[in-house]
Amino acid sequence: MSNTSEAETPVATKAEERWIFVLLAVFLAPVLSVVIVGGYGFLVWMSQLVFGPPTG
Repeated sequence: MSNTSEAETPVATKAEERWIFVLLAVFLAPVLSVVIVGGYGFLVWMSQLVFGPPTG
């Protein structure tokens, strides 16, 4: 039984890893942050339109 699965898996180079990190850190993280915070704000805004402003 030879272990051929290790030889067939692609190995990322340092340059590829750097580009993936830049993509995640510079592009994906800020976009996800804006989407999550904006989505939460929209949800709160819509719930206040439906149920009224908070009392207290």
